Amino acid sequence: MDIDRATVDHVARLARLDLSDEERERMTTELGNILEHAAKIQALDLDEVEPTSHAIPIRNAMRPDEVRPSLTQKEALSGAPEVEDGRFKVPRILEDETP
Repeated sequence: MDIDRATVDHVARLARLDLSDEERERMTTELGNILEHAAKIQALDLDEVEPTSHAIPIRNAMRPDEVRPSLTQKEALSGAPEVEDGRFKVPRILEDETP
């Protein structure tokens, strides 16, 4: 299926993307290829195919909840760049919102 530059520009505007000329050309080709694949899938006769929600018939593979040995606090913190009071220290990302 052919996609023209105007369609790519329209989709880019809807997505609020500012595409360079090179990106616009690449997207024109890629979107055309994607729509060709979608058209091939749409053309398949799937009337006799039972609908499925999973590609393979496996559901949640559960295991018993067992206590297992794990890292000590010291081991867990050993690779951290910064530690404070026995915890990982990370940069503040939120401002204090109290008045």
